[in-house]
Amino acid sequence: MLRVRATFKKTGRAKYISHLDLNRCMLRTFRRSGLPIWYTEGFNPHPYYAFALALSLGFESECEILDFNITDDNMSMEEIRDRLNAVMPEGMGIIKVEIQVQKITAIAKAEYSFSLRTDAPDKLMDDVKKLIGGDEILIEKKTKKGIKTVDIKPDMEVISCEQTDCSVDLVMRLPAGTQTNYNPTLFVEALKNSGAQLFEAEKFVRRAILCADDTVFK
Repeated sequence: MLRVRATFKKTGRAKYISHLDLNRCMLRTFRRSGLPIWYTEGFNPHPYYAFALALSLGFESECEILDFNITDDNMSMEEIRDRLNAVMPEGMGIIKVEIQVQKITAIAKAEYSFSLRTDAPDKLMDDVKKLIGGDEILIEKKTKKGIKTVDIKPDMEVISCEQTDCSVDLVMRLPAGTQTNYNPTLFVEALKNSGAQLFEAEKFVRRAILCADDTVFK
């Protein structure tokens, strides 16, 4: 049996497919592909597959991870990729298929890009720099135990922050995985709460899923 890990993109209209609907979508995709997917055992067998991280609704991604098992040891990674791509919905596509190397628990962070569109990019850039340069970035985050105030700055790494004629564009890395999981909407919320220049956040894209040492998860 082959333990397979597929990296796929989710762009365009597909960004509006919720995580729950994505599960249904992938089930149909596997059935249409005719691939020899391994089924779980027991009273109600079903195809085994698992996503590494849930993606927020409205976010695009270039690096989603899907694990599944193939019962035919002789099937090539290229054939698996091509058969899935032939039946994937619009906006989704398999980028590569490889044998699983690392456990899901190796995931430590994710890299995102996004834009803050505004009529006054100079003022907004100053506000963004002020927030990033402060001692803390406090937000209210919903947890299993209720609403909790947390400081996201210690776990936030700004890769780039650039100004254009109509926006401020950022790339940042945030914790992801089984313990702590942030997404850039928390930063956006903190920026709005700070009284920053009016803006509209858009073009959220997950660009990479990373291990603690900043290497790409495999």
